[in-house]
Amino acid sequence: MTALPVTRLTVLRAHRLTARRTMRLLQLQAHTGIHLTLVCHRPHLPAALHQALRTADYSLTADFEAARRHYYGTPIAEPPPADEPTAPASRWLTLPALDRLISYDSPRPCAAPCTPPPIAWRHRPPPTPLTSYAAQQVVHRLHGVTAHPRLAATVAAALITGASLQQLATARPRDYDDAAATLALHDRARYTDGCAAYPVPPWAGVFLRAAACFARLVSGEDQELFAAPGNRALLLRVAEMASLRPPQPPAARRQGPAGRVEWDWRERQEATRYEAMLAVRARPSRR
Repeated sequence: MTALPVTRLTVLRAHRLTARRTMRLLQLQAHTGIHLTLVCHRPHLPAALHQALRTADYSLTADFEAARRHYYGTPIAEPPPADEPTAPASRWLTLPALDRLISYDSPRPCAAPCTPPPIAWRHRPPPTPLTSYAAQQVVHRLHGVTAHPRLAATVAAALITGASLQQLATARPRDYDDAAATLALHDRARYTDGCAAYPVPPWAGVFLRAAACFARLVSGEDQELFAAPGNRALLLRVAEMASLRPPQPPAARRQGPAGRVEWDWRERQEATRYEAMLAVRARPSRR
């Protein structure tokens, strides 16, 4: 709500809300300052709704049209939006930036305040920026499959940084600078790129802003900004529900059944090359 930013929320069939759910909506209104409209499809308020509203400053009206004009104003006729190309939700969007999402590096967050320099990309190439169409698809799909700020923001951050889940877990709410549009990730031991600040494009800023608001609201500045490594299975499920995946191996080199996303193909490739290199070094030399 805060990140988008949403200013008005209308809930239909509010007579079916329990007192607890109504209180959660009132807490949301208090935290975000939205204009909350509860539409009760009954001539009288039910007991649960009446009880919850005792602690709220509200107005009651039976004139729906008057209420609509009060909150939303007189509707203005607008031309319909131009048709935009859309892809079926089931069509996979293959994104190389997700190659390292499940890499098993092990960076740790910095204990003291850290202001990293901009990323220099000395050890790996930067992720290819998404085209406007691909970014539009990613935003639409993430909004469609999850409302959890941390999960959506983790996928978005992986796409703009090409970082692993372990490195993304080093970020704290203070590491996202909304004004400068940068995200700082930490790596004191320099397993990958060291501590560095990554540019955040506007399409991803919405998700990171939401995650920062959520983290501060529920846990404070010292907790993870993104999903923790223990949530890897849930995170990959969200990405797959959004039909987002890294490049896949050829059919002849697949280790799983057809149709299943293989997230560790890049890791297997690197492990194979590393083992081959060790075997060459261990081979006795001939004289």
